Amino acid sequence: MKALLIGGTGTISLPISRKLVALGWDVTLMNRGSRNDLVPGAKTLICDINDAKAAEEALEGRFFDVVAQFVAYTPDQVLRDISLFTGKTRQYIFISSASAYSKPARNAIITESTPLYNPYWQYSRDKAKCEGVLNFARDMDNFPMTIVRPSHTYGVGSLPLSVHGGKGPWQIIERVMNNKPVLIPGDGTSLWTVTWAEDFADAFIGLMGNDHAIGEAVHITSDEALTWNQIHRLLSEALDRPFIPCYVPSTLLAQAPQYDYAGSLLGDKANCAVFDNSKIKRLVPGFAAKTRFDQGLRLSLDYILKTPEKQTPDPDFDRFCDKVADMMKRAEDELSQA
Repeated sequence: MKALLIGGTGTISLPISRKLVALGWDVTLMNRGSRNDLVPGAKTLICDINDAKAAEEALEGRFFDVVAQFVAYTPDQVLRDISLFTGKTRQYIFISSASAYSKPARNAIITESTPLYNPYWQYSRDKAKCEGVLNFARDMDNFPMTIVRPSHTYGVGSLPLSVHGGKGPWQIIERVMNNKPVLIPGDGTSLWTVTWAEDFADAFIGLMGNDHAIGEAVHITSDEALTWNQIHRLLSEALDRPFIPCYVPSTLLAQAPQYDYAGSLLGDKANCAVFDNSKIKRLVPGFAAKTRFDQGLRLSLDYILKTPEKQTPDPDFDRFCDKVADMMKRAEDELSQA
């Protein structure tokens, strides 16, 4: 089986690339080439997919059983892909996002039929529009598409945290190690689903070349839902430090001009996210996410603590956390004296 992975070296896609090679697939990675050494055994097409002419030339005369697109975010990019890959693949898999589901959700359990409506996050609205383009191509031109909606998927070197800056998880880890409060949206009791990337890869590979998946949209998540309090408490315990939360209304954090918390919180993490995974289990018999969060957390954290390149300071975010924590403490003091 021949697969083209557009991207193929990110948090979600890297385990997929490596597992496909180990399974004996003929794997080609199409990207700008900065991380392809992470997938020994894969072929490479060094090309920016957003350069349509260069991509067309690179793909000339090639055919793939599966094309998996990990780096398309807008309808124009999906329309380009439909043009590029019509007649060149038996299956095109588009990575959408579970954040596209209706916010706030009308029902506690999210299924694939939950409406796609996110008024808070442009990223999510664009992913939903991409799905609309693919559905039209499926219905009008029999384009062999499959849509996959990941939720919060993490792997070695990444952590699923509630409020963070733009330079990775290190600054929050450092705050915990220094016994400083960490920001948690609301009261920390909303349920959130996190998925280990290796588990995600098993389900995703089960969809590749799967005739029953053609024309379908399916989310892939763990069955494990935790509160943000649990997630951050487990991080503190793994670092052998006390859990020191600073609870902040998500609507207040959304006012911060330097971070897009309106999208990432109001449009995603501030909402409960519990998924019905019966569809992926039907399409991929035997699939189950096997890695508990406390296990994945420790694997990822151990790697970060041993890898200086993952320890990127974020002083601006640290100052922001201090400022918000001080503001909330003052508000508590004033309320207690009212």
